[in-house]
Amino acid sequence: MTTATHPVASDAHWTEQRLKLLAREKELTRLRDEVAAERRALPWRRVAKDYAFDAPQGRRTLADLFGGRRQLLVQHFMFGPGWEQGCPSCSYMADHVDGMTIHLAHRDISFVAVSRAPLADLLRFRERMGWKFDWVSSHGSDFNFDFGVSFTPEELASGEVAYNYRKGYFPAEEAPGISVFCKDDAGAVFHAYSTFGRGVEAMMGAYVLMDLTPQGRNERDVFYKMEWVRHHDRYAPEHAFEPAPEKAAAAACQHCEA
Repeated sequence: MTTATHPVASDAHWTEQRLKLLAREKELTRLRDEVAAERRALPWRRVAKDYAFDAPQGRRTLADLFGGRRQLLVQHFMFGPGWEQGCPSCSYMADHVDGMTIHLAHRDISFVAVSRAPLADLLRFRERMGWKFDWVSSHGSDFNFDFGVSFTPEELASGEVAYNYRKGYFPAEEAPGISVFCKDDAGAVFHAYSTFGRGVEAMMGAYVLMDLTPQGRNERDVFYKMEWVRHHDRYAPEHAFEPAPEKAAAAACQHCEA
């Protein structure tokens, strides 16, 4: 990218254009606040099923995962049984977590990642990636299926899976998502919110910073736009920009959807 391909303005004209953009940014900020208020006002639904998870401390219920807090954020991390490693895009999301957990805790929020792979596989991969956040296995549980992030072979074969509140084709047995749960004084657990598809960008702070730059995300207009993402220990040397190769969508993650 050079100045030959991008407009260059005087200080006065630049400031004029920046103020116009600032007005639009303030509109977006106000709209985001309005949508957040609508999200908080959504009714809850009681979680009636007794889900259990494998954790390093032993078997844990969904209520246990709150860790004494009233709110629980769950990352539905794509890591299915038999996979050698977790999804690169979900790993990109998870790379943002460890610095946030102390701040979330001081707003009465616990965080946990949940995947269907056996716990030993999750912990092995977590050690490789250097993460510290809580990660539990829903292996043998209906949790992933009930919350719309895992699909049976029959569903996939039909070409009609329920994902992101609509039915349609999905290319893999696992999908990304974020779910929010709350617990009342009596210990009852409620499902407050879930988001899927591009909604999971809520965890991708690096994207927010990229969006501030002239080149932005610099992604190809393909189905799996995150084809460029690698596990953080699999990138080329620092400062070596890698344009997305034509076949990177399959190579980067066989189990992801943008």
